Amino acid sequence: MKTSHKLILASQSPRRQQLLREMGFTFEVVVRPSEEIVPENLSPQEVAISIAKTKAEKYPDLSWDHIVITADTIVVFEGEILGKPTSRQDALRMLRNLSGVTHSVISGVTLLHKEKFYCFAEETKVTFRPLTEPEMGYYTDRYQPYDKAGAYGIQEWIGMIGVSAIEGDFYNVMGLPAGKLYTHLKQLTQIEL
Repeated sequence: MKTSHKLILASQSPRRQQLLREMGFTFEVVVRPSEEIVPENLSPQEVAISIAKTKAEKYPDLSWDHIVITADTIVVFEGEILGKPTSRQDALRMLRNLSGVTHSVISGVTLLHKEKFYCFAEETKVTFRPLTEPEMGYYTDRYQPYDKAGAYGIQEWIGMIGVSAIEGDFYNVMGLPAGKLYTHLKQLTQIEL
């Protein structure tokens, strides 16, 4: 697939890189440091967009002949944003919270093009069946989910055995709302299939 603009993915996430590659796009990965400062009094969708936009603000020099893609994915349970776990105990705490209930996964995405920011968010509802302590321990010890919001990757073992329902974009839970991203890219660039 070809586009009329070069794409830059500003993410080290192997899952986002995989998804963008599987969508058929050619892109370059350029990552610049950015602090994930979360402003207060924002809705979860606004938080995800705000973090993605903060990341995009590091690339003004690339915005004229490129489209820079930044993203941030958060997990929300009963109004609390679950970040990346800091320890095994923290990961198990998060998985216990998500066991047997429905939670939201929200990705905020910013496209930077010609010094303009195009921001959007996507929300997916995920339901886990009740998980046992041995299952949560096995997953945490084997998969080390310390780089994943909410302490899980849906494409991994825990998703295969634990997820009982999904409402919305599956790929959004992996970190990139593929369908919505494709639609927005079509509005900014010519795509040749």
